[in-house]
Amino acid sequence: MSSEKTSLIIVDDHAVVREGLRTYLGTEPDLEVVGEASNGREAVKLAEHTVPDVALVDLVMPDPTPGPTGPMDGIATIRELKKISPHTQVIVLTSYTEDEKIFPAVRAGALSYLLKDVSAEQLSNAIRAAARGEATLHPQVAARLMSEVGGKKRESSVDELTDREMEVLTLIARGMSNREIAEALVIAEKTVKSHVSNILSKLHLADRTQAAIYALRQHIVPLDEGGS
Repeated sequence: MSSEKTSLIIVDDHAVVREGLRTYLGTEPDLEVVGEASNGREAVKLAEHTVPDVALVDLVMPDPTPGPTGPMDGIATIRELKKISPHTQVIVLTSYTEDEKIFPAVRAGALSYLLKDVSAEQLSNAIRAAARGEATLHPQVAARLMSEVGGKKRESSVDELTDREMEVLTLIARGMSNREIAEALVIAEKTVKSHVSNILSKLHLADRTQAAIYALRQHIVPLDEGGS
């Protein structure tokens, strides 16, 4: 067994929470807290420098300096953490079980979702599991996600897409790359990536291949127009 420690950062706006977590996790010989942050922007900078194996992230944190795209809440923090450090596995540690918190967090890249009533042993085991790429979900959260996969997924509809997103979906189904779509619609490739992300989120799809298949099955694009 490797003797290398699992590195982690703690992201929570409450100092007492961070201190409690650091104190307990510091007693675990195979875990190492390499830093802590009180808000999303601090967390992203910290992750960039430390590249931790795991990040414990609260979902509701104040943003002292909202940027041009608005405040960085927990969801935006997760998204930016995964962008700046794809290696880092995110564990949401929060008090919220509402759908509007759970689903966006998972879509943003969170691997695990735990509530703050979790025991110290359960948390440390979840951190070890996350470092191996294994998810840990609170039972309430797991039930909601199963309901989403089993029911709401079938209710997803192209009606939720904007006209521009429909255009992008059509071009995806025709086998075009993001660069080709950007040239065809005369928009930035970065904008295309944003549209693709929104399409996948709204239709509950995993990747652009699934999006292309969806478009063909829904007759958005005739079968003989699909990309090879």
